[in-house]
Amino acid sequence: MLNLEFTEEQDMLREMVRGLCEQYATDEAVRALEDDPVGYSTEMWGQLAELGLVGLMLPESHGGAGSSMLDGVVLFEELGRAVAPTPLLESVVMSAGAIRRAGSEAQQSQWLPRLGAGEAIVVPAWLEPDNSYGPKGVQMRAEPAADGFVLNGTKVLVRFAKAADSLLVLARTGDGEGDVDLFLVDPGSAGVTIEQRHTISSDAQFRIDFAEVAVSGSDRIGTAGSGWATWREVMVDAMALAAAYGAGGAQYALDITVQYSKDREQFDKPLGAFQALAHDMADAKTATDGAKLITYEAAWAIDNGKDEAEKLAAMAKLFVCNTYRDSTAMAQQIFGGVGFTLEYEIQLYFRRAKALQLSYNDTRRCEEIIAAAVLD
Repeated sequence: MLNLEFTEEQDMLREMVRGLCEQYATDEAVRALEDDPVGYSTEMWGQLAELGLVGLMLPESHGGAGSSMLDGVVLFEELGRAVAPTPLLESVVMSAGAIRRAGSEAQQSQWLPRLGAGEAIVVPAWLEPDNSYGPKGVQMRAEPAADGFVLNGTKVLVRFAKAADSLLVLARTGDGEGDVDLFLVDPGSAGVTIEQRHTISSDAQFRIDFAEVAVSGSDRIGTAGSGWATWREVMVDAMALAAAYGAGGAQYALDITVQYSKDREQFDKPLGAFQALAHDMADAKTATDGAKLITYEAAWAIDNGKDEAEKLAAMAKLFVCNTYRDSTAMAQQIFGGVGFTLEYEIQLYFRRAKALQLSYNDTRRCEEIIAAAVLD
């Protein structure tokens, strides 16, 4: 039976992560990391690892804590509340998730304990210029060679690539829609070119070009042609936790907007006393609460192995990101022109909301997943 009440341990986890963010992911610290090539605080990363939070959801057999998806939602909500930049989702949820599901024993023993301890970082190189988020969007080729494969193509929007010890590359090995494989590629390999791209969110994103990059057969994760099926499973967890990150950001953005509407006066009364603005904030509160609830339900479905987990994760990602984007746009209107200046926090959330909407399956891809579940 679905129970949306948090346990005492989860409340303690929330307090611990919030305290950590208040110390290491302050407004000033987040601003200082904008357009930084590493893109995250190594000091905060070390603290997350020391507290066992990096490997929170990895199985105990691989050095993790074996915690639930709902525990992960608590963690990511608090990280989103502070818009704390970390490679946690890319490295330990997405990349480690693929290795855990389909990797060989050698790959699992080599990478999972190090990823869970924060000692190594692996980031996915997935999206391509002008291509979609679905399997047909992977057009980069992995051509068979004598001792493995040769990769040619371009990946974009690769987060934290400069800090990565390895790249998890999605490449096409056949002409069928799902003929996609996963490869572990050393970013220092010959033929790999990494170039930073400056985006609306000012986080660490990169374009990576692969020109005749050789990888061995042992660098492939899983059997031939199984990569997309593995990746689809990985993205269920990723969508739910990205939604949690967005829900935390949307809640904090609304909190500071409400406070500003109480403090800022116009025509001798607070902005919040104007009915139209009060109604806008009431709508945002309703949507934000709904966004959190559907995220919790998605996490519960994943934890309990429910068939509708993928659909709920996509619904959560879609609804949360729309709410986050709309509520921060509304907040910018209440703040007025100053809300767009760098001195105010709200612009951070406004920009990050749009970036999140375009990441970890965009609006169109989420709608495709939901539609397929409904119509099938």
